[in-house]
Amino acid sequence: MASQNSFRIEYDTFGELKVPNDKYYGAQTVRSTMNFKIGGVTERMPIPVIKAFGILKRAAAEVNQDYGLDPKIANAIMKAADEVAEGKLNDHFPLVVWQTGSGTQTNMNVNEVISNRAIEMLGGQLGSKKPVHPNDHVNKSQSSNDTFPTAMHIAAAVEVHEVLLPGLQKLHDALDAKSKEFAQIIKIGRTHTQDAVPLTLGQEFSGYVQQVKYATTRIKGAMPRIYELAAGGTAVGTGLNTRIGFAEKVAAKVAALTGLPFVTAPNKFEALAAHDALVELSGAMNTAACSLMKIANDIRFLGSGPRSGKVNPTQCEALTMVAAQVMGNHVAITIGGSSGHFELNVFKPLMIKNVLHSARLLGDASVSFTENCVVGIQANTERINKLMNESLMLVTALNPHIGYDKAAKIAKTAHKNGSTLKATAIELGYLTAEQFDEWVKPKDMLGPK
Repeated sequence: MASQNSFRIEYDTFGELKVPNDKYYGAQTVRSTMNFKIGGVTERMPIPVIKAFGILKRAAAEVNQDYGLDPKIANAIMKAADEVAEGKLNDHFPLVVWQTGSGTQTNMNVNEVISNRAIEMLGGQLGSKKPVHPNDHVNKSQSSNDTFPTAMHIAAAVEVHEVLLPGLQKLHDALDAKSKEFAQIIKIGRTHTQDAVPLTLGQEFSGYVQQVKYATTRIKGAMPRIYELAAGGTAVGTGLNTRIGFAEKVAAKVAALTGLPFVTAPNKFEALAAHDALVELSGAMNTAACSLMKIANDIRFLGSGPRSGKVNPTQCEALTMVAAQVMGNHVAITIGGSSGHFELNVFKPLMIKNVLHSARLLGDASVSFTENCVVGIQANTERINKLMNESLMLVTALNPHIGYDKAAKIAKTAHKNGSTLKATAIELGYLTAEQFDEWVKPKDMLGPK
Protein backbone atom coordinates (compact mmCIF):
# COMPACT_ATOMS: atom_id res chain seq x y z
CA MET A 1 0.00 0.00 0.00
CA ALA A 2 1.01 3.66 -0.25
CA SER A 3 3.18 5.27 2.38
CA GLN A 4 1.64 6.38 5.66
CA ASN A 5 0.63 9.98 6.44
CA SER A 6 -0.64 10.51 2.91
CA PHE A 7 -4.23 10.84 1.78
CA ARG A 8 -6.40 10.24 -1.22
CA ILE A 9 -9.60 12.09 -2.02
CA GLU A 10 -12.83 10.09 -2.11
CA TYR A 11 -16.43 11.18 -2.41
CA ASP A 12 -19.74 10.27 -0.83
CA THR A 13 -23.14 11.89 -1.37
CA PHE A 14 -22.20 14.77 0.93
CA GLY A 15 -18.94 15.69 -0.76
CA GLU A 16 -15.23 14.94 -0.78
CA LEU A 17 -13.25 13.51 2.10
CA LYS A 18 -9.61 12.75 2.83
CA VAL A 19 -9.00 9.03 3.25
CA PRO A 20 -5.68 7.76 4.63
CA ASN A 21 -3.74 6.12 1.82
CA ASP A 22 -2.70 3.26 4.07
CA LYS A 23 -6.30 2.23 4.73
CA TYR A 24 -8.63 0.18 2.59
CA TYR A 25 -11.79 1.83 3.85
CA GLY A 26 -13.34 4.76 1.99
CA ALA A 27 -15.37 7.93 2.29
CA GLN A 28 -18.41 6.49 4.05
CA THR A 29 -16.24 5.00 6.78
CA VAL A 30 -14.41 8.29 7.25
CA ARG A 31 -17.75 10.10 7.42
CA SER A 32 -18.88 7.75 10.17
CA THR A 33 -15.71 8.34 12.22
CA MET A 34 -16.49 12.06 12.02
CA ASN A 35 -20.15 11.72 12.96
CA PHE A 36 -19.85 9.15 15.75
CA LYS A 37 -16.96 10.07 18.02
CA ILE A 38 -18.34 7.97 20.85
CA GLY A 39 -16.20 5.91 23.18
CA GLY A 40 -13.03 5.56 21.18
CA VAL A 41 -11.09 2.40 20.39
CA THR A 42 -12.61 0.32 23.19
CA GLU A 43 -16.07 0.75 21.67
CA ARG A 44 -15.23 -0.50 18.18
CA MET A 45 -17.43 -3.04 16.47
CA PRO A 46 -16.45 -6.46 17.84
CA ILE A 47 -13.98 -8.31 15.63
CA PRO A 48 -16.19 -11.44 15.52
CA VAL A 49 -18.79 -9.33 13.69
CA ILE A 50 -16.18 -8.15 11.18
CA LYS A 51 -14.99 -11.71 10.59
CA ALA A 52 -18.59 -12.83 10.17
CA PHE A 53 -19.06 -10.15 7.53
CA GLY A 54 -16.05 -11.55 5.70
CA ILE A 55 -17.68 -14.97 5.65
CA LEU A 56 -20.97 -13.50 4.44
CA LYS A 57 -19.44 -11.35 1.70
CA ARG A 58 -17.45 -14.30 0.41
CA ALA A 59 -20.57 -16.45 0.29
CA ALA A 60 -22.56 -13.70 -1.45
CA ALA A 61 -19.84 -13.17 -4.06
CA GLU A 62 -19.74 -16.87 -4.82
CA VAL A 63 -23.52 -16.99 -5.25
CA ASN A 64 -23.55 -13.78 -7.29
CA GLN A 65 -21.00 -15.34 -9.61
CA ASP A 66 -23.46 -18.19 -10.15
CA TYR A 67 -26.00 -15.53 -11.14
CA GLY A 68 -23.70 -13.83 -13.62
CA LEU A 69 -21.24 -11.61 -11.74
CA ASP A 70 -17.94 -11.34 -13.66
CA PRO A 71 -15.77 -14.21 -12.33
CA LYS A 72 -12.71 -11.95 -12.18
CA ILE A 73 -14.54 -9.52 -9.91
CA ALA A 74 -16.19 -12.27 -7.89
CA ASN A 75 -12.89 -14.07 -7.27
CA ALA A 76 -11.18 -10.86 -6.17
CA ILE A 77 -14.04 -10.16 -3.76
CA MET A 78 -13.82 -13.69 -2.40
CA LYS A 79 -10.07 -13.42 -1.80
CA ALA A 80 -10.44 -10.05 -0.07
CA ALA A 81 -13.38 -11.31 1.97
CA ASP A 82 -11.33 -14.31 3.06
CA GLU A 83 -8.70 -11.93 4.42
CA VAL A 84 -11.40 -10.13 6.39
CA ALA A 85 -12.71 -13.44 7.75
CA GLU A 86 -9.20 -14.47 8.74
CA GLY A 87 -8.64 -11.25 10.68
CA LYS A 88 -5.85 -10.03 8.42
CA LEU A 89 -7.47 -6.63 7.86
CA ASN A 90 -8.70 -5.82 11.37
CA ASP A 91 -6.90 -2.46 11.41
CA HIS A 92 -9.17 -1.23 8.63
CA PHE A 93 -12.35 -1.34 10.72
CA PRO A 94 -12.32 1.74 12.97
CA LEU A 95 -16.05 2.23 13.49
CA VAL A 96 -17.67 2.09 16.91
CA VAL A 97 -20.79 0.23 17.94
CA TRP A 98 -22.60 3.51 18.57
CA GLN A 99 -23.73 4.33 15.04
CA THR A 100 -26.87 3.73 13.06
CA GLY A 101 -28.95 1.04 14.74
CA SER A 102 -29.06 -0.98 11.54
CA GLY A 103 -25.27 -1.27 11.39
CA THR A 104 -25.23 0.37 7.97
CA GLN A 105 -21.91 2.15 8.50
CA THR A 106 -20.18 -1.10 9.39
CA ASN A 107 -21.67 -2.86 6.38
CA MET A 108 -20.29 -0.06 4.18
CA ASN A 109 -16.97 -0.19 6.01
CA VAL A 110 -16.78 -3.85 5.06
CA ASN A 111 -17.88 -3.16 1.48
CA GLU A 112 -15.25 -0.44 1.07
CA VAL A 113 -12.43 -2.51 2.55
CA ILE A 114 -13.22 -5.55 0.42
CA SER A 115 -13.70 -3.40 -2.67
CA ASN A 116 -10.39 -1.58 -2.29
CA ARG A 117 -8.46 -4.72 -1.37
CA ALA A 118 -9.93 -6.45 -4.43
CA ILE A 119 -9.06 -3.43 -6.59
CA GLU A 120 -5.50 -3.60 -5.28
CA MET A 121 -5.30 -7.30 -6.10
CA LEU A 122 -6.42 -6.52 -9.64
CA GLY A 123 -3.87 -3.73 -10.04
CA GLY A 124 -6.31 -0.84 -9.83
CA GLN A 125 -6.30 2.41 -7.88
CA LEU A 126 -7.66 2.58 -4.33
CA GLY A 127 -10.82 4.62 -4.07
CA SER A 128 -11.58 4.42 -7.78
CA LYS A 129 -14.39 1.87 -7.25
CA LYS A 130 -13.11 0.26 -10.45
CA PRO A 131 -13.23 -2.51 -11.39
CA VAL A 132 -14.81 -3.52 -8.05
CA HIS A 133 -17.58 -1.29 -6.71
CA PRO A 134 -18.44 -1.49 -2.98
CA ASN A 135 -22.19 -1.28 -3.61
CA ASP A 136 -22.72 -2.69 -7.07
CA HIS A 137 -20.45 -5.69 -6.59
CA VAL A 138 -19.51 -6.35 -2.93
CA ASN A 139 -23.01 -5.51 -1.67
CA LYS A 140 -24.82 -6.98 -4.69
CA SER A 141 -28.25 -8.44 -3.82
CA GLN A 142 -27.78 -7.23 -0.25
CA SER A 143 -28.84 -4.46 2.12
CA SER A 144 -27.41 -3.41 5.46
CA ASN A 145 -30.78 -4.41 6.85
CA ASP A 146 -30.22 -8.08 6.03
CA THR A 147 -26.42 -8.31 6.05
CA PHE A 148 -25.93 -6.96 9.55
CA PRO A 149 -28.41 -9.35 11.20
CA THR A 150 -26.84 -12.18 9.20
CA ALA A 151 -23.40 -11.23 10.47
CA MET A 152 -24.84 -11.00 13.98
CA HIS A 153 -26.06 -14.58 13.84
CA ILE A 154 -22.86 -15.90 12.29
CA ALA A 155 -20.73 -14.15 14.91
CA ALA A 156 -22.91 -15.31 17.79
CA ALA A 157 -22.97 -18.92 16.59
CA VAL A 158 -19.21 -19.06 16.09
CA GLU A 159 -18.51 -17.52 19.51
CA VAL A 160 -20.90 -19.92 21.22
CA HIS A 161 -19.33 -22.95 19.56
CA GLU A 162 -15.70 -21.89 19.83
CA VAL A 163 -15.67 -20.22 23.26
CA LEU A 164 -18.81 -20.59 25.35
CA LEU A 165 -19.76 -24.25 24.99
CA PRO A 166 -16.18 -25.57 25.30
CA GLY A 167 -15.69 -23.46 28.44
CA LEU A 168 -18.86 -24.72 30.06
CA GLN A 169 -18.02 -28.31 29.10
CA LYS A 170 -14.61 -28.00 30.73
CA LEU A 171 -16.21 -26.71 33.92
CA HIS A 172 -18.86 -29.43 33.84
CA ASP A 173 -16.27 -32.18 33.50
CA ALA A 174 -14.10 -30.82 36.32
CA LEU A 175 -17.06 -30.49 38.69
CA ASP A 176 -18.21 -33.98 37.73
CA ALA A 177 -14.77 -35.37 38.57
CA LYS A 178 -14.89 -33.66 41.96
CA SER A 179 -18.39 -34.98 42.58
CA LYS A 180 -17.11 -38.52 42.08
CA GLU A 181 -13.95 -37.85 44.11
CA PHE A 182 -16.02 -36.62 47.06
CA ALA A 183 -18.70 -39.31 46.81
CA GLN A 184 -17.85 -40.92 50.18
CA ILE A 185 -17.27 -37.75 52.20
CA ILE A 186 -20.28 -37.13 54.44
CA LYS A 187 -20.84 -33.55 55.60
CA ILE A 188 -23.55 -31.55 57.24
CA GLY A 189 -25.86 -29.83 54.80
CA ARG A 190 -26.93 -26.23 55.11
CA THR A 191 -30.25 -24.56 54.38
CA HIS A 192 -30.92 -20.89 55.13
CA THR A 193 -27.10 -20.86 55.73
CA GLN A 194 -27.73 -22.92 58.89
CA ASP A 195 -27.01 -26.58 59.66
CA ALA A 196 -29.37 -29.08 58.04
CA VAL A 197 -29.28 -32.85 57.60
CA PRO A 198 -26.23 -34.65 56.17
CA LEU A 199 -25.34 -35.29 52.56
CA THR A 200 -22.11 -36.16 50.83
CA LEU A 201 -19.81 -33.52 49.44
CA GLY A 202 -20.17 -35.43 46.18
CA GLN A 203 -23.93 -35.00 46.27
CA GLU A 204 -23.50 -31.28 46.85
CA PHE A 205 -21.15 -31.00 43.87
CA SER A 206 -23.51 -33.09 41.74
CA GLY A 207 -25.97 -30.22 42.00
CA TYR A 208 -23.38 -27.93 40.46
CA VAL A 209 -22.71 -30.47 37.72
CA GLN A 210 -26.40 -30.59 36.83
CA GLN A 211 -26.66 -26.79 36.79
CA VAL A 212 -23.84 -26.52 34.26
CA LYS A 213 -25.29 -29.38 32.23
CA TYR A 214 -28.64 -27.61 32.06
CA ALA A 215 -26.89 -24.34 31.17
CA THR A 216 -25.32 -26.03 28.18
CA THR A 217 -28.61 -27.64 27.21
CA ARG A 218 -30.43 -24.30 27.32
CA ILE A 219 -27.81 -22.59 25.17
CA LYS A 220 -27.85 -25.40 22.63
CA GLY A 221 -31.63 -25.22 22.64
CA ALA A 222 -31.52 -21.58 21.53
CA MET A 223 -29.13 -22.21 18.64
CA PRO A 224 -31.59 -23.40 15.94
CA ARG A 225 -33.01 -19.86 15.78
CA ILE A 226 -29.50 -18.40 15.67
CA TYR A 227 -28.72 -20.62 12.67
CA GLU A 228 -31.48 -18.87 10.69
CA LEU A 229 -29.98 -16.16 8.45
CA ALA A 230 -31.64 -12.97 7.24
CA ALA A 231 -29.57 -12.76 4.04
CA GLY A 232 -31.87 -12.38 1.05
CA GLY A 233 -34.41 -10.25 2.85
CA THR A 234 -32.72 -7.01 1.69
CA ALA A 235 -34.36 -3.78 2.91
CA VAL A 236 -37.64 -4.84 4.52
CA GLY A 237 -37.77 -8.62 4.11
CA THR A 238 -39.32 -8.88 0.65
CA GLY A 239 -36.07 -9.81 -1.10
CA LEU A 240 -36.20 -6.87 -3.51
CA ASN A 241 -33.23 -6.84 -5.93
CA THR A 242 -32.27 -10.46 -5.25
CA ARG A 243 -32.69 -13.53 -7.43
CA ILE A 244 -34.87 -16.51 -6.62
CA GLY A 245 -32.76 -18.97 -4.65
CA PHE A 246 -30.17 -16.38 -3.58
CA ALA A 247 -31.10 -16.58 0.12
CA GLU A 248 -30.95 -20.37 0.25
CA LYS A 249 -27.65 -20.54 -1.62
CA VAL A 250 -25.98 -17.91 0.58
CA ALA A 251 -27.05 -19.75 3.74
CA ALA A 252 -25.70 -23.00 2.33
CA LYS A 253 -22.36 -21.34 1.48
CA VAL A 254 -22.09 -19.86 4.98
CA ALA A 255 -22.85 -23.28 6.45
CA ALA A 256 -20.11 -24.83 4.34
CA LEU A 257 -17.60 -22.13 5.29
CA THR A 258 -18.26 -22.35 9.03
CA GLY A 259 -19.19 -25.99 9.49
CA LEU A 260 -22.33 -24.87 11.32
CA PRO A 261 -25.90 -25.74 10.22
CA PHE A 262 -27.00 -22.33 8.98
CA VAL A 263 -30.20 -22.10 6.95
CA THR A 264 -32.13 -19.25 5.41
CA ALA A 265 -34.65 -17.70 7.80
CA PRO A 266 -38.15 -18.97 6.97
CA ASN A 267 -39.58 -15.48 7.48
CA LYS A 268 -37.33 -12.57 6.53
CA PHE A 269 -39.71 -9.99 7.98
CA GLU A 270 -39.18 -11.43 11.45
CA ALA A 271 -35.46 -11.79 10.81
CA LEU A 272 -35.07 -8.05 10.11
CA ALA A 273 -37.69 -6.53 12.39
CA ALA A 274 -37.07 -8.62 15.50
CA HIS A 275 -34.10 -10.27 17.16
CA ASP A 276 -35.92 -12.58 19.52
CA ALA A 277 -33.36 -15.31 18.80
CA LEU A 278 -30.59 -13.19 20.30
CA VAL A 279 -32.76 -12.29 23.29
CA GLU A 280 -33.44 -16.00 23.74
CA LEU A 281 -29.75 -16.87 23.56
CA SER A 282 -28.93 -14.07 25.98
CA GLY A 283 -31.63 -15.40 28.29
CA ALA A 284 -29.95 -18.79 28.29
CA MET A 285 -26.61 -17.13 29.03
CA ASN A 286 -28.25 -15.09 31.78
CA THR A 287 -29.51 -18.30 33.35
CA ALA A 288 -26.02 -19.77 33.06
CA ALA A 289 -24.69 -16.67 34.82
CA CYS A 290 -27.17 -17.26 37.64
CA SER A 291 -25.91 -20.84 37.95
CA LEU A 292 -22.26 -19.83 37.94
CA MET A 293 -22.91 -17.08 40.50
CA LYS A 294 -24.44 -19.68 42.82
CA ILE A 295 -21.65 -22.19 42.30
CA ALA A 296 -18.86 -19.64 42.81
CA ASN A 297 -20.49 -18.25 45.95
CA ASP A 298 -20.99 -21.72 47.41
CA ILE A 299 -17.39 -22.71 46.79
CA ARG A 300 -15.95 -19.54 48.32
CA PHE A 301 -18.19 -19.85 51.38
CA LEU A 302 -17.36 -23.55 51.75
CA GLY A 303 -13.71 -22.52 51.87
CA SER A 304 -14.24 -19.62 54.25
CA GLY A 305 -13.70 -19.43 57.98
CA PRO A 306 -11.39 -18.14 60.71
CA ARG A 307 -8.60 -20.41 59.49
CA SER A 308 -9.27 -20.66 55.80
CA GLY A 309 -5.60 -20.46 54.86
CA LYS A 310 -5.75 -16.82 53.73
CA VAL A 311 -5.65 -17.63 50.06
CA ASN A 312 -8.23 -15.21 48.78
CA PRO A 313 -11.02 -16.70 46.61
CA THR A 314 -10.04 -14.59 43.63
CA GLN A 315 -11.33 -16.99 40.98
CA CYS A 316 -14.72 -17.08 42.69
CA GLU A 317 -14.75 -13.30 42.85
CA ALA A 318 -13.85 -12.98 39.17
CA LEU A 319 -16.57 -15.44 38.17
CA THR A 320 -19.23 -13.68 40.23
CA MET A 321 -18.28 -10.35 38.64
CA VAL A 322 -18.57 -11.95 35.20
CA ALA A 323 -21.99 -13.29 36.16
CA ALA A 324 -23.10 -9.82 37.23
CA GLN A 325 -21.86 -8.34 33.94
CA VAL A 326 -23.74 -10.95 31.91
CA MET A 327 -26.91 -10.18 33.85
CA GLY A 328 -26.44 -6.50 33.03
CA ASN A 329 -25.77 -7.30 29.39
CA HIS A 330 -29.03 -9.22 29.28
CA VAL A 331 -30.94 -6.15 30.42
CA ALA A 332 -29.46 -4.13 27.54
CA ILE A 333 -30.18 -6.95 25.07
CA THR A 334 -33.75 -7.23 26.34
CA ILE A 335 -34.35 -3.51 25.88
CA GLY A 336 -32.78 -3.62 22.42
CA GLY A 337 -34.78 -6.65 21.38
CA SER A 338 -38.06 -5.17 22.55
CA SER A 339 -37.51 -1.83 20.82
CA GLY A 340 -37.78 -2.74 17.15
CA HIS A 341 -40.25 -0.64 15.20
CA PHE A 342 -42.17 -1.77 12.13
CA GLU A 343 -39.91 -3.53 9.58
CA LEU A 344 -36.52 -2.99 11.23
CA ASN A 345 -35.00 -3.35 14.65
CA VAL A 346 -32.48 -0.53 15.07
CA PHE A 347 -30.63 -1.73 18.17
CA LYS A 348 -28.59 -4.29 16.26
CA PRO A 349 -25.02 -3.17 17.15
CA LEU A 350 -25.91 -2.84 20.83
CA MET A 351 -27.44 -6.30 20.91
CA ILE A 352 -24.62 -8.17 19.21
CA LYS A 353 -21.95 -6.33 21.19
CA ASN A 354 -23.51 -7.54 24.43
CA VAL A 355 -24.31 -11.05 23.21
CA LEU A 356 -20.69 -11.55 22.15
CA HIS A 357 -19.44 -9.99 25.38
CA SER A 358 -21.53 -12.39 27.46
CA ALA A 359 -20.49 -15.45 25.46
CA ARG A 360 -16.80 -14.57 25.66
CA LEU A 361 -16.88 -13.73 29.36
CA LEU A 362 -18.78 -16.86 30.36
CA GLY A 363 -16.58 -19.11 28.25
CA ASP A 364 -13.29 -17.60 29.40
CA ALA A 365 -14.35 -17.34 33.04
CA SER A 366 -15.47 -20.98 33.07
CA VAL A 367 -12.04 -22.07 31.87
CA SER A 368 -10.22 -19.81 34.32
CA PHE A 369 -12.38 -20.96 37.23
CA THR A 370 -11.86 -24.59 36.26
CA GLU A 371 -8.11 -24.48 35.78
CA ASN A 372 -7.27 -22.21 38.70
CA CYS A 373 -9.84 -23.29 41.27
CA VAL A 374 -12.02 -26.33 40.68
CA VAL A 375 -9.34 -28.85 39.74
CA GLY A 376 -7.39 -28.02 42.90
CA ILE A 377 -10.25 -28.21 45.40
CA GLN A 378 -9.50 -30.56 48.31
CA ALA A 379 -11.81 -31.71 51.07
CA ASN A 380 -10.77 -30.87 54.64
CA THR A 381 -12.15 -34.14 55.99
CA GLU A 382 -11.07 -33.53 59.59
CA ARG A 383 -12.99 -30.27 59.74
CA ILE A 384 -15.95 -31.74 57.84
CA ASN A 385 -16.23 -34.65 60.29
CA LYS A 386 -15.97 -32.39 63.32
CA LEU A 387 -18.73 -30.07 62.14
CA MET A 388 -20.97 -32.96 61.18
CA ASN A 389 -20.59 -34.87 64.43
CA GLU A 390 -21.24 -31.75 66.48
CA SER A 391 -24.31 -30.71 64.51
CA LEU A 392 -27.60 -30.76 66.38
CA MET A 393 -29.39 -31.44 63.09
CA LEU A 394 -28.47 -35.12 63.33
CA VAL A 395 -31.40 -35.31 65.70
CA THR A 396 -33.59 -35.53 62.58
CA ALA A 397 -32.69 -39.22 62.38
CA LEU A 398 -34.60 -39.78 65.63
CA ASN A 399 -37.92 -38.47 64.29
CA PRO A 400 -39.19 -41.86 63.02
CA HIS A 401 -38.31 -43.50 66.35
CA ILE A 402 -39.35 -41.05 69.10
CA GLY A 403 -41.39 -38.46 67.18
CA TYR A 404 -40.83 -34.86 66.17
CA ASP A 405 -41.64 -33.25 69.53
CA LYS A 406 -39.17 -35.29 71.56
CA ALA A 407 -36.47 -34.94 68.90
CA ALA A 408 -36.97 -31.17 68.86
CA LYS A 409 -36.73 -31.02 72.66
CA ILE A 410 -33.44 -32.95 72.58
CA ALA A 411 -31.97 -30.48 70.07
CA LYS A 412 -33.25 -27.42 71.93
CA THR A 413 -31.99 -28.66 75.30
CA ALA A 414 -28.60 -29.65 73.90
CA HIS A 415 -28.23 -26.23 72.31
CA LYS A 416 -29.22 -24.46 75.55
CA ASN A 417 -26.88 -26.50 77.74
CA GLY A 418 -24.03 -26.78 75.25
CA SER A 419 -24.10 -30.54 75.47
CA THR A 420 -24.19 -33.30 72.86
CA LEU A 421 -27.31 -34.82 71.38
CA LYS A 422 -26.46 -38.23 72.78
CA ALA A 423 -25.91 -37.05 76.33
CA THR A 424 -29.05 -34.93 76.28
CA ALA A 425 -31.22 -37.71 74.86
CA ILE A 426 -30.07 -40.10 77.58
CA GLU A 427 -30.46 -37.46 80.28
CA LEU A 428 -34.04 -36.77 79.20
CA GLY A 429 -34.74 -40.50 79.29
CA TYR A 430 -35.93 -40.69 75.71
CA LEU A 431 -33.56 -43.48 74.62
CA THR A 432 -30.49 -45.46 75.59
CA ALA A 433 -26.93 -44.99 74.41
CA GLU A 434 -27.24 -48.13 72.33
CA GLN A 435 -30.40 -46.87 70.66
CA PHE A 436 -28.78 -43.52 69.86
CA ASP A 437 -25.76 -45.20 68.27
CA GLU A 438 -28.02 -47.47 66.24
CA TRP A 439 -30.38 -44.77 65.01
CA VAL A 440 -28.08 -41.78 64.50
CA LYS A 441 -25.75 -42.81 61.69
CA PRO A 442 -24.96 -40.07 59.15
CA LYS A 443 -24.26 -42.63 56.44
CA ASP A 444 -27.84 -43.85 56.78
CA MET A 445 -29.22 -40.33 56.34
CA LEU A 446 -28.16 -39.77 52.73
CA GLY A 447 -31.30 -40.86 50.90
CA PRO A 448 -34.67 -42.56 51.09
CA LYS A 449 -34.95 -45.95 52.77
